[in-house]
Amino acid sequence: MSKENFYITTPIYYVNDVPHIGHAYTTIAADTLARWHKAGGEKTWFLTGTDEHGQKIQTVADSKGITPKQLCDEVVENFRRLWGVLNINNDDFIRTTDVRHEKVVQEVFRRLIAQGDIYKGEYEGWYCVPCETYVPEAQMGEGQTCPDCHRPLTKMTEETYFFKLSKYTEPLLKFYEEHPDAIMPKSRYNEIVSFIKSGLRDQSVSRTTLKWGIPLPGDDKHVIYVWFDALINYLSAMNFPEEGALWQTYWPSVRHLVGKDIIRFHCVIWPAMLMALGVNPPVRVFAHGWWTVEGEKMSKSVGNVVDPFEMAELYSVDAFRYFVLREVPFGHDGDFSELALVQRINSDLANDLGNLLSRSLQMIDKFRGSNLPLTYAAEDIDKEIEEMAKKTVADMTEQMDRFAFDDALKTLWAFISRSNKYIDETQPWRLGKEGETARLDAVLRTLWESLRLAAVLIAPFMPETAERIWGQLGLCGDPLDGGRASWEWGKLDGPVTVKKGSILFPRIDVEKWKAEKEERDMEKRSKADPTAFFNYGEHGSEITIDDFKKIEFRVALVEKIEVVPKADKLYILHLDLGYEKRTIVSSIREFYKPEELEGRKIVIICNLKPAKFRGVPSNGMLLAAESPETRQEILTLLTVMDDSIPVGSRIS
Repeated sequence: MSKENFYITTPIYYVNDVPHIGHAYTTIAADTLARWHKAGGEKTWFLTGTDEHGQKIQTVADSKGITPKQLCDEVVENFRRLWGVLNINNDDFIRTTDVRHEKVVQEVFRRLIAQGDIYKGEYEGWYCVPCETYVPEAQMGEGQTCPDCHRPLTKMTEETYFFKLSKYTEPLLKFYEEHPDAIMPKSRYNEIVSFIKSGLRDQSVSRTTLKWGIPLPGDDKHVIYVWFDALINYLSAMNFPEEGALWQTYWPSVRHLVGKDIIRFHCVIWPAMLMALGVNPPVRVFAHGWWTVEGEKMSKSVGNVVDPFEMAELYSVDAFRYFVLREVPFGHDGDFSELALVQRINSDLANDLGNLLSRSLQMIDKFRGSNLPLTYAAEDIDKEIEEMAKKTVADMTEQMDRFAFDDALKTLWAFISRSNKYIDETQPWRLGKEGETARLDAVLRTLWESLRLAAVLIAPFMPETAERIWGQLGLCGDPLDGGRASWEWGKLDGPVTVKKGSILFPRIDVEKWKAEKEERDMEKRSKADPTAFFNYGEHGSEITIDDFKKIEFRVALVEKIEVVPKADKLYILHLDLGYEKRTIVSSIREFYKPEELEGRKIVIICNLKPAKFRGVPSNGMLLAAESPETRQEILTLLTVMDDSIPVGSRIS
């Protein structure tokens, strides 16, 4: 690891939605890197924040009868709250509505206009309102749609200011040729270089069609384009262009973590803007992949959106942090599965790490009265553990330098597994019984030291767990307080008394968990998200008439309702479809009493694949509506009021 300064950023998150797993993933990764480099002795600065301008914000605010700033203030608190829950230790949180940011954006604009890198003109093209960007005709989807969100494009003509992006084609290619690791992973590097070689066009960087944005200096008819505005946050957080401590200390040693969907902004437009300012481009931009959920795209309408608040509450913050960084190579797309998370907890965290701590401390307590031996004579097998510890530190250092979180955790867990095997090989319980005091002391010291080093190395990933291990080892302070020196083997100053504590990660009963998850999934599918007010009025992906014909809607009579045992929200509905009887399990218990539904005709989807909830078969799905504008728990079933419509009737 080089001892240069380290400036790490997340993208600033657009406040058009509540925080989700994508936001959490990037921010956890950045937090881990910041903690790691701080432990390595580097001056480190970690920035995150929110992007708050643009048409979507203005539209939603207007519909709610509040100002865009009021809307942003409300939503931003969700992000701040999540970072607190996930133990994110950022040094700064920037908002594009901050006065400090507005001043820097306007100063950058002035400089680029003055030197001719921004000029006034007229733009005609196809515009995507949700994405707030013009789309070249060559990149349009079928039927003049946006290639990213697949919504219809609008033909627009407007006066605008342009940034001379085309001027920087060759400088960009030269920079990337000289810095092949400036974009990672390699596939993204190849994508960007190919894109630049295909030819760059000057970019529109102002709008006259909206008012919610930073006013263009000297021409207040325009506001600065949201993407041009947003990218500059990395400079405004450094107090650019003032010759201050932050700017002088941390630029250009900056690393950006971004999603792959915004890599062109960060690897084409952004470095060109910096070159125009006479500022070095970032050291690295790393584009990570997207998450699906059990093989499916996340969707509020489906009810499979991964809520990081919920995951942290259900499984602990550190288990969630560990899983997202361990499960998928950073830079690849990943699939989120709660079952996989549970399995990781039981295997990696409970069995491997938890057992190593528990077994080691129990033996120190039993044979040494919780007092760690101060001196010992190491044998070959003890030295083998020490050598593996040193290699673990070296390998993890290299892996973290290339943002390979999963590899780093694999390396650490190989050491943890080897330490568990060491217990079985040395049999300290036998040594204690047979009075082999000197040999027992060496084994106990080796185990304690293995745990101390594991706590130090795990701390950037799982800070709360590391602190718990540290305390049980009888150590004071924070595992990272000692900096890089604490990565060395044999760091013990004076007597130590271990303190057995609670189990790090209790094992999860998988069968019980499956039943509970079924109920949670049922609830998610049957209820709209009351916080999803930004999606009101927006439609999902278009389907064909053939797609619609696959769904079989029928009228069903509710004959009887039963309560699912040990499930507060579930009903079993016994239904008559005329030609057959069937049951459906639904989480509508809090909205209806049995007598309110029995004898009523409802509409169901009857060709849905059967499922089981709490062991009860469910053959279909009810149709219901919930107000998109309210945070109250209000739900209404779709019913048939006309008694002349017989049960079993197909709806088309």
